[in-house]
Amino acid sequence: MKKLIIALAVISTIACKEEKPVKNQMENDQEVNIDHEDRMGKKVVYQVFTRLFGNTNTTNKPWGTIEENGVGKFEDFTPKALQEIKDLGVTHIWYTGVPHHDVITDYTEYGISKDDPDVVKGRAGSPYAVKDYYNVNPDLAVNVKNRLEEFEALIKRSHDAGLKVIIDIVPNHVARNYQSLTNPEGIKDFGADDDTTVEYARDNNFYYVPGESFKVPEWRNDYKPLGGEQNTLADGKFDENPAKWTGNGARAAQPNMNDWYETVKVNYGVRPDGSYDFDKLEDVYSEREYTEHYSFWKGKDVPDSWEKFKDIALYWTRKGVDGFRYDMAEMVPVEFWSYMNSHIKMENPDAFLLAEVYNPSLYRDYIKKGKMDYLYDKVQLYDTIRNVMHRGGKTDHIPAIQEELSDIEHHMLHFLENHDEQRIASDGFAGNAEAGKPAMVVSATISTAPTMIYFGQELGEDGSEDLGFGDPTRTSIFDYGSVPSVVRWVNNKKFDGGQSTEEELALRDFYKHLLNLTIDSPAMMGDYADLHAYNRENTENYDDKVLSFARWNEDQNLIVLSNFDGEKGKKFKFKIPKDVSLAFDLTEREYDFKDLLGKDGKIFTAIKQSEWEYTMEIELAAHESLVLELQKNINLFKDN
Repeated sequence: MKKLIIALAVISTIACKEEKPVKNQMENDQEVNIDHEDRMGKKVVYQVFTRLFGNTNTTNKPWGTIEENGVGKFEDFTPKALQEIKDLGVTHIWYTGVPHHDVITDYTEYGISKDDPDVVKGRAGSPYAVKDYYNVNPDLAVNVKNRLEEFEALIKRSHDAGLKVIIDIVPNHVARNYQSLTNPEGIKDFGADDDTTVEYARDNNFYYVPGESFKVPEWRNDYKPLGGEQNTLADGKFDENPAKWTGNGARAAQPNMNDWYETVKVNYGVRPDGSYDFDKLEDVYSEREYTEHYSFWKGKDVPDSWEKFKDIALYWTRKGVDGFRYDMAEMVPVEFWSYMNSHIKMENPDAFLLAEVYNPSLYRDYIKKGKMDYLYDKVQLYDTIRNVMHRGGKTDHIPAIQEELSDIEHHMLHFLENHDEQRIASDGFAGNAEAGKPAMVVSATISTAPTMIYFGQELGEDGSEDLGFGDPTRTSIFDYGSVPSVVRWVNNKKFDGGQSTEEELALRDFYKHLLNLTIDSPAMMGDYADLHAYNRENTENYDDKVLSFARWNEDQNLIVLSNFDGEKGKKFKFKIPKDVSLAFDLTEREYDFKDLLGKDGKIFTAIKQSEWEYTMEIELAAHESLVLELQKNINLFKDN
């Protein structure tokens, strides 16, 4: 879904150059009660738009039908395909667009009602306008009657490949025409028992505009549903009486076309004036485990919508889903998340719970009180790295972000692409997939947080297709179509890159090497120290297009250097300051560091210059990065 988000300006400054003790991230994280299992190793999420992945139809007609443009299926994720994804260095796969959302394709022969183009975005529909939470998108099934069983088989194949499964849950809103055909016994649809004569009641699932009927938005800028194609339901009308509030909180009976008009806002016991109609969670629960949160809510009377979404999450958890990505989580009160997530964790303590939260002032509440495992690091790290890649920004601002988030760094999921963002290689972003290399190294190695990549990112996909409702530069989530670089890699379902270009295969090999390095390197779950500020002040030719930092634990010592400059190489005498020398236990005259990222395993030698400072000659090509591992015990017998 297109997000109407107020930009949050994050102004960073270079950290004070005075020598400071190196902070220990592990100590900071003790405050937020990270489970031991969560510290076992780096996590890498592969987000895949499920109906696009296996579609090899290259027609890509704007506003094309499912028959014209084709669609991918659950069965396209074969054991071979899943093994290739796993071997890329992936631990979790996020199947985007699985719950049954509105689509224009006619499935009435299966008892599924038609969806109205006046309240559906695109022809394939938004995955964030869910129509039935107890079943899956019929587009994705070979046999629509058995669509749920086909997804259950995909869960098993994913697990057999060693991948954990994530799907979306969108608690803030549902499709205007929500109707579940497969509710478990005793489960009622959203709104089934609502008192529609009032704007608000605590146990209503929706907010209403009593006395007014819903009106379809007034279309502007020559927009027409289905691109103007004739359709009996595309008549500028949708029967909803009384009108409900729209998903983004718009309260008018006729939302604006830029509102989330295809959805309705879910009521969590938040009154129209913003006050709460449920028990507040005391601040002390910020420091308590999910088990105590579960005990807090046990036996309490909570709003009906809380129970409905808790039941949905447990339904999928019991089917083997290993975690959830929550859309626009900050639009739902944090107490609900404490309730929901503690119930999920009681069922599966290792569940992977990822939330879309864009307001940094809310991060700690949603992690500590809401018991989220991970939040998008969008407005700080992503936006800052994007600025370096795209608008000539300075790397000087990146260390300050890590300093600010040091107590919660483990919980801030890093990414450079997802379904909401422009493709790196698109004209709207960097225009060149190579520019993503240093950014990806930094994003993946700077902290203990999980890394996420979006399918096709590893192939340099530019998202340039105009498929109808979706915007070029982003791979459309609203239209039927295929993704050219992925089609070439899928190679008629061989999943071997047989049609990929040399450049695509080389880039995928880079991602594969980097991601496997991050999940295999013990230092990635250890400590961090900034080396950038010290070298900016003390090293000639080290500039604001280079970034460096150290990562280490008791088993491994690493130094990461990245050059964001796409035109110029960098050559300088890199300095290792006292704090990192002490952390690495450097005492001898010389030490070798081996590059783990390049294929040739190049050796760099650090030479002692003073009691604690070491230097080594570094040369970085344009867009090149190094991950240098200290080779202990190699130089111990060199002449001092």
